[in-house]
Amino acid sequence: ARLQRADLSRANLKGANLSAANLTDAYLARAKLMEANLTDAVLTRAELSSTNLTHANLTGATMPDNSIHY
Repeated sequence: ARLQRADLSRANLKGANLSAANLTDAYLARAKLMEANLTDAVLTRAELSSTNLTHANLTGATMPDNSIHY
């Protein structure tokens, strides 16, 4: 999915399949991403403040600071 610069703040994305999604510059503040699949997602410069990532799969995801989550 191509979600660059998307405003998903406060969205309920529990269990969503966002594998390989491009979330560059996306605004995800306070989003609910519990149990979401973010495998290989690109989260470069994404805003994740107060985002709930409990049990989310971040394997291979590129994080806001450009690190890779293993």
